[in-house]
Amino acid sequence: MIQYFKIVEHQTIAIDKPTAGSWVNVLPPLKQEEFTELSTALEIPIDFLKDSLDIDERSRYETEDGVKLIVIKTPTENNSFNESDAFYITIPICIILTTGQIVTVNSFENEAIKKFLNSFQNRHPDKKNMMVLKIFEKITMNFQEHLKEINQRRNALEQKLYDANRNEELLQLMRIQKSLVYFVTALRSNELLMMKMARTNFLNLNEDEKDFLDDLIIETSQALETANTYTNILSSTLDAFASIISNNQNEVLKRLTTLTIFLSIPVLLASIYGMNVPLPFQHSPYAFWIPVSVCLLILAYATFNYFRRVKRS
Repeated sequence: MIQYFKIVEHQTIAIDKPTAGSWVNVLPPLKQEEFTELSTALEIPIDFLKDSLDIDERSRYETEDGVKLIVIKTPTENNSFNESDAFYITIPICIILTTGQIVTVNSFENEAIKKFLNSFQNRHPDKKNMMVLKIFEKITMNFQEHLKEINQRRNALEQKLYDANRNEELLQLMRIQKSLVYFVTALRSNELLMMKMARTNFLNLNEDEKDFLDDLIIETSQALETANTYTNILSSTLDAFASIISNNQNEVLKRLTTLTIFLSIPVLLASIYGMNVPLPFQHSPYAFWIPVSVCLLILAYATFNYFRRVKRS
């Protein structure tokens, strides 16, 4: 689906076809016919439009026939039905700058473009460089918001694990860890993209726009540091809970082993008195109570010594 927007008297309106100073937004479902039509109408290389279809496309920029392409990664919720997949993944957004238009291509719907659309009436389509930087800003803000949500979810799951060690919370923490891996990779790639754009002045920015890009680089670096911090905290938390579970398991095995040893004493005496051979006191009226009493005495003595050693330790 292709959307065309233009600002008329400080209001964003939808138009039927691209004009000078318009914004072209391509949303899923993506069709080959629409790509071909848009490529012909705006003289955009078809590969520039298709790059967003590759979810593993890295952040980069390039120029061909006077058309500039910028690929940047943005976070989005994962709609996978697999319960072991990450809560969030990162997807590429293609920003294409032609002579008279700015084109964005999205393989998935994402919050960054929606936020940009809501503030589009405050933009100046003739200042395409600033529009690109504003999209960068929305993407960085999107990362920061999702990182806050991830941290809140992590804290809630950790609190539940303190109360009861359950596999469900551990699996959800692993899904959060996968999300953070996606975020760290995408943020590092976005940071390198912005730094390279600032170094080469790919967009021919003026001084104010350069300062704004520098601020975006700092915010992206801060988001990357936050994602790395959350990743380290989560890794340490998972390691700590793994040690706790291992210690609890060892304690349970220790108690079961002790119980098995205690029970083996009466079992041994019962086995001996169960043999079909002449045995002491076999003709006594107390032939049953004598071995039972001996077993109870030995068991009581072993139990008393065990608990006394446990208290000392």
